[in-house]
Amino acid sequence: MRYIERILQPGETLIYVGKMHWIIYLPAMILLLIAMVLLTLSLLLVSIACALAGAIALLSAWFRRWTTEIDVTNRRIVYERGFIKRHTVELNMDKVESIDVDQSIMGRLLNYGDITIHSTGTEFEPLHGIDAPLEFRSRVTAR
Repeated sequence: MRYIERILQPGETLIYVGKMHWIIYLPAMILLLIAMVLLTLSLLLVSIACALAGAIALLSAWFRRWTTEIDVTNRRIVYERGFIKRHTVELNMDKVESIDVDQSIMGRLLNYGDITIHSTGTEFEPLHGIDAPLEFRSRVTAR
C-alpha cells in the first residue's frame, strides 16, 4: 500500500501522482555501455569493474525511484522518500504561493525537470528529476 493511501483524510481525494523521471537511470546505462565496449576490447577486469559499478548505480536509481512518492490531493502536496528511514514533507494547498519549474534543454526534450514550491513563510525542498513537471504545476495551480 502506498504512503498516500494510508494518510488520506476523510473527504480528501488524490488528484495527481507524480514520479521521478527515467533519466535517473542514465549514469548506470552509460557505465554498462562502457563495460560492454571494454569487454569487446578484451579489457576483462576493467569491464567487470564498470559492469559492477553500473549494476550498483542501476539498483540504486531503481530503489530511489521506487521509494519516492510525489502526490497532489485536493488539500495538500505530499512528498515522501525513503524505505527504512522515511522523510516526508506535506504542504497545505492554501499555503502555496508559486511553483518554479526548471528544465534544461534535455529536460524539455524528455519532459523532466526540477520543481521548487514556494509557500507562505517557507520553501518546499526542491524536487529533482521529476517527470512531467509542467503537468504537476498545472494540477496544483488548477485547483
